[in-house]
Order: sequence, then C-alpha cells, then structure tokens
Amino acid sequence: MSEIRFEKVRHGYGDRPVLREVSLTLTERRIGIVGSNGSGKSTLARMINGLVTPTSGRVVVDGLDVAKKGAAVRRRVGFVFTDPDNQIVMPTVAEDLAFSLRRSGASKAEVADRVAETLERFGLAGHADHPAQQLSGGQKQMLAIGAVVIRRPKILVADEPTTLLDLRNTRLVGRVLAELDLQLVVVTHHLDLLADVDRVVVVHDGGIAFDGPPAEAIPAYRALLE
Repeated sequence: MSEIRFEKVRHGYGDRPVLREVSLTLTERRIGIVGSNGSGKSTLARMINGLVTPTSGRVVVDGLDVAKKGAAVRRRVGFVFTDPDNQIVMPTVAEDLAFSLRRSGASKAEVADRVAETLERFGLAGHADHPAQQLSGGQKQMLAIGAVVIRRPKILVADEPTTLLDLRNTRLVGRVLAELDLQLVVVTHHLDLLADVDRVVVVHDGGIAFDGPPAEAIPAYRALLE
C-alpha cells in the first residue's frame, strides 16, 4: 500500500482555521474519514491529491511532496467528488471514459479495450452511446468512479460519494468501492459504508478526535455528535 503522510498540516480561509496542525500517516488499504459539516474532513481529503494546499506543513504521498510534485501525485491519486456532474465532461458515456485516457499514451485499441472493460465493470455496458447527462444519479456516480479508475491510480479518494443517492444506489456504490483493487480513502456521513474498512479517522474542529478501527471509531464519532 501507498503511504499518505500529513506533517504538521494547518489550513485556513482568511482568519478561519480549518485544520489545526494535523500529523497523520495512512497506510491501510481502506480508510474512512468522518466528521460533522465544517470539521475539516473534506479539506483533509482534498490535500491528498493537491486540490487544497496546506497553509503550513506538508502532505507527502509515497515520498512525493504534493505541493511540489502535484502532477506526479495526481497520476497516483484519483479523486471522486460528491456530485458526479462536476466530473462528467463529454457527451456520451464511452466518450467520457475515453477522455480520461487522453494523456495516457495508450493506443486507440488499448483505449477501446479499457473503455469496454470499464463499462462492463461498472454496470454501464448497455449505455456506451447514451448521453451521459441523461443517466440516473446512481449511473452517473458509477461513470464518475469509472472515469477515475480507468486511469489505474494507486489511491482513490472519494469525497462523500453517496450523499446525493438513495439507499439502493448508496449500497451499490459502497459495494463497488469496497471491491476496488486499490487503496481507498472515503469521506462519508453514511456510517454503514465504514463497517468493513481497516481504519476510521474522526475529524472534529480541525483536529483528529479519534483514530482507530471502525468498531471503536464510529461510537466515538456518535458520542461527539451527541
């Protein structure tokens, strides 16, 4: 597994602190991050691939300083947003998947093979030529995840990927994420998604309030909310 390291990371917007000197090393295969709105959890997650740069301190992925080696880190770290509409950029499903490989150096034949494989893997095989924006909410999230996974990153960060979905699609996305053969960092309010992860980090008021296995971390998080 890759090593994700936060070294005395601070971040703020103007005079408002968001993260307060967080030091953390993540090496597990499946990691959950939870916290109430405004706790700093999404900011923490977005630092892993350089979407947010620390005000001070540094984030290091496999020895690469994210602030200095952002392009190299983003080749290793894929990111899935809450709203798939923020990621879908091409008219059709197959075109959107192929677009993710535009800078990969893959041949046309290899791109076609990887697109077909991804369509099948994410339940979109019958929708290759379907307008992407006409997919259901669950299908859009499958496309968004597929468009990241097709690039074969080592780490996938998913920032509240089920927030906009109903229960059925939430379970579907959770199952798909759990079955991915890569390192996963998932930020979520849906605690059921964290039952089988290896480690849960609880973020509260810009700091780490608890860090441990889900059987201990989830009750600790619920106690904070109460």
